[in-house]
Amino acid sequence: MQGYSYKTIVKTGKGEFSDRGSRFIGYAFEVTGRSVFKERYQSIVDLHPKASHFCFAFRIGYEAQDWRCSDNGEPSGTAGRPILGQLESFELVNAAVVVVRYFGGTLLGVPGLINAYRSAAQLALQHAGIVEKPKLKLLQLEFDYTLEHEIYRLVKQFSLSIEKSEKGLFSQLTVGVPLLQLVEANAAFSAVNGLTYQEVVANKDSEST
Repeated sequence: MQGYSYKTIVKTGKGEFSDRGSRFIGYAFEVTGRSVFKERYQSIVDLHPKASHFCFAFRIGYEAQDWRCSDNGEPSGTAGRPILGQLESFELVNAAVVVVRYFGGTLLGVPGLINAYRSAAQLALQHAGIVEKPKLKLLQLEFDYTLEHEIYRLVKQFSLSIEKSEKGLFSQLTVGVPLLQLVEANAAFSAVNGLTYQEVVANKDSEST
């Protein structure tokens, strides 16, 4: 996704599709890393101890740099890819969909499975709360306590999000700067004597999923 904003999920959506006795229950939700996804995925598994399949897809990062889809035992390409296709169709990132299947006793065939998983994912996304958010660049600020008032004035002026705060004789503040305001914010920070700052390079959450 290009530009200064991205679309994601702020409210979990749920949708259900049925075909020849099989039930497909979709859950759409926001994720910011693989570990977050793993926790949500496991909570859904725990909710459905008698389900036969838990297929999923996620897209993480502003440009969907980290993505994965899984058929979870269904025939190759019949579940994960159709779910991923819906995330792409809705142009969502930092988002995931898990579709739970209860087998109804009748084989649906490849076309039937593709349609079922795609439909359940689509319904879940249609019921989710989707918003557009500004893309942020994370900066870590370090300053002594005498500059606190000035720093928080700049935080308010540029509508920065506070991601992490550590107060002391020398305080550290990690802030999210909207890309649209990055040049102006950098100039303002550079003008504050005694303030040092650097870009936070996010570590890829590589925990296996």
